[in-house]
Amino acid sequence: MNQHLQDKEMVNDILSMVNSSLTGYANVIAQTSNQQLRQTLQQIRNSDEQFQYQLCQMAEQKNYYKPAQPASQQDIQQVKSMLQS
Repeated sequence: MNQHLQDKEMVNDILSMVNSSLTGYANVIAQTSNQQLRQTLQQIRNSDEQFQYQLCQMAEQKNYYKPAQPASQQDIQQVKSMLQS
């Protein structure tokens, strides 16, 4: 297996794990009543979100990851309208 493919697989695995942990943090934060614990979890989540963003940027630069096309203004307005109803 070539190095490029191994690197791409590792980056995608890490992105998948970070995405999963972000979902877990959101669930735990929503259910935490202890303010100090809540703030600590939010700080960890924020740090992970920053790491995930930086890793996505690097993955895009190396062509390991291709994000979805941006939504059109019409699609954005349609979703806004649905949420405001």
